[in-house]
Amino acid sequence: MKKLFATIIPIAAIFVVSFTTQQPSLAIGSGIPQPDRPLQDVSGKEVSLNKAFGTNGLLVMFSCNTCPYVIKNQSRTNEICRYALKNDLGVILLNANEGSRNGKESLTAMQAYAQNQGFDWYYAVDKMSVLANEFDANRTPECFLFNNDKKLAYHGAIDNNPADPSNVSRKHLKIAIEEMISGQEVSVKETRSVGCGISRVE
Repeated sequence: MKKLFATIIPIAAIFVVSFTTQQPSLAIGSGIPQPDRPLQDVSGKEVSLNKAFGTNGLLVMFSCNTCPYVIKNQSRTNEICRYALKNDLGVILLNANEGSRNGKESLTAMQAYAQNQGFDWYYAVDKMSVLANEFDANRTPECFLFNNDKKLAYHGAIDNNPADPSNVSRKHLKIAIEEMISGQEVSVKETRSVGCGISRVE
């Protein structure tokens, strides 16, 4: 029994260390990763995060065509993106689902989705999930808000009830935009994104 106990302890210790030292996603205050990386937009044109940048900053949202949580958030996504544009923020949605690129997440499917939703902002292919990896983004939808100094001011969900729009009590992203553009410090800088995992390939 003593021998068995001695074997279990080191394994448990290794697990705890690996869990507690896991690196978080892109830290608040970080600059925009790979801002000049060329991306193919649904318009057929080439865009970059710098090109999408607006006077007051940039909203980057990792999204897709098929995730049930994206679908549940469609109207809220459109609402917040239009609000951002109205307040001189650039907006770009990135589809990093490279594992489904030959199917329902193809550029053609993205173009149809964007047209159906009436997108007035960029919706671009994140080829090989490069930017998703740089941002350490893992969910759709997942939002990253950068200020006019190109520093990350907010990261997380659109609001506090992704599954049920009728029970939203705090619009995290909208409040963060309001605070940021008014010169205040964002009061809630990070929230938990809830959604489908980004489909990466090795």
